[in-house]
Amino acid sequence: MLSFLRYNLLFAVLFAGYSLYAQNKVEIVHADDLLFDEKLGNGAKRLIGNVQFKQANSTMYCDSAYFYSNNTLDAYSNVRIQQGDSVNIYGQYLKYNGNTRVAELQKNIRFVQKSSTLQTELLYYDMATSVATYPNGGTIVSKQNTLVSQYGNYNPKKKFFSFKKNVVLTNPQYVMTCDTLNYSSGSNTAFFTGPTQIKSKNDFIYCESGWYNTDNDNAEFSKNAYIITKQQKMKGDTIYYEKTKDIGKAFGHVSIIDSVQSIIVTGDKAIHIGKLETSTVTGHTLLKQYYGKDTLFLHADTLLAVDEHPVNNKNVKDTSVTWRVMHAYRKVKFFRSDIQGKCDSLVYSGKDSLMRLYKSPVLWSDQNQLTGEQVQIKTSGGEIKNLYLKNMAFIISKVDTGKKIDLTLVGKDSTGGRYNQIKGKEMTGYFKNNKLAKILVEGNGQTIYYAKDGKKNIGINKADCSDLMIFVKDNAVKKITFLKKPDATLFPMSDYKPKEYFLKDFVWRGKERPLSKADIFLK
Repeated sequence: MLSFLRYNLLFAVLFAGYSLYAQNKVEIVHADDLLFDEKLGNGAKRLIGNVQFKQANSTMYCDSAYFYSNNTLDAYSNVRIQQGDSVNIYGQYLKYNGNTRVAELQKNIRFVQKSSTLQTELLYYDMATSVATYPNGGTIVSKQNTLVSQYGNYNPKKKFFSFKKNVVLTNPQYVMTCDTLNYSSGSNTAFFTGPTQIKSKNDFIYCESGWYNTDNDNAEFSKNAYIITKQQKMKGDTIYYEKTKDIGKAFGHVSIIDSVQSIIVTGDKAIHIGKLETSTVTGHTLLKQYYGKDTLFLHADTLLAVDEHPVNNKNVKDTSVTWRVMHAYRKVKFFRSDIQGKCDSLVYSGKDSLMRLYKSPVLWSDQNQLTGEQVQIKTSGGEIKNLYLKNMAFIISKVDTGKKIDLTLVGKDSTGGRYNQIKGKEMTGYFKNNKLAKILVEGNGQTIYYAKDGKKNIGINKADCSDLMIFVKDNAVKKITFLKKPDATLFPMSDYKPKEYFLKDFVWRGKERPLSKADIFLK
């Protein structure tokens, strides 16, 4: 019984080995002529004319071939490999090992699989695993896409494509170049590494790492990533884009550069919603706008840009015109060498070049502090043209430190110095070369200003007049024109009482003034 078991076990092992060998054996299906070539040794057979081999589910065709006893072959001219009903490979030379089932094809190769065609000059193809590799450059054409690379590899079991060196993907909508492009057909996601550029009709994208999902058109770009459009450039440590929703997000060291309006906005996070044409930046925000040699620096908790278009406006002939509206929310401060400001929120419209400040707004220009319930600044060509102060309009300028004045006598915080003051219901300030030149006061006009003889104060001029025009030169009141009958008095310095040094609602906010671009971040 033991001998019988040993005999049958030996027979089973031998039979299994023979079956595996038979399965891996390359079979000659057809040849017009079959010759033995003794010069080559190894039992070489020469096959000529309509040669056909078969192994497992693969069939090989060629004009002529050498078939060796070690289950390998060399095939020449009009080589074709047909595997199943989905793969056809064409070339001029084939070196095939039936034991490893690895094929090496050379010259004018076309690898056709369904709707994709690879063209190359050297291809390694594993018929057992269907892994294909080309090391010396290739071009893949698939529907509307054309991909060129120096190296390519496809692993169907892992559902993974890999392309390296000088990769160029051309699509009717864009051209992509990168160092390495990997594609997972399982997740339908492309991964790219190394310097990567994506060019389309309207956009340019650069990154050194990222991915793109072909199912939902979502993408992520990182490592020195930026996107350039016709109007602006966006940078960030990571940029995420949802094409179907037209939403872009940037995180970390974010900057948006608007070349049209000479604006740079930086922050920690940015969100762009294409359908709403809005861009929002938060976290350590900074807006820089360049005016020739000068620059405006602005900080707020949140910065929002909105593109607006004329809709059903009969006065606008060109409906393609777009203007940008900038919003700044909460704790707004800005600094420019000739003007500084603070408020809770701010809106600037490119349509009328008007900046509107809301909630406790205050401006400083030279030595002048300007306040009102509503403050508006009109600009043109980077220069301030007009300034509008509405409701409780107040302009204050410090004359000198002078004698310490106890402001507790008039219900104020203690401070020092003397102040020129202009108050009215509404005021319009007119600028020349970014300096305040004259002020039109309309409604309930009041003034206090110090009359000087050289540098010496000789008296205090107090006037009440409904409407008046004040002319300013070198930060000093040079002339006052009363447009209606005034009530004006010049008091000697010795006769003026401390409680009368200030108009009602006087508040000096000098400590809040940003004196540099760094100060706009101070709370």
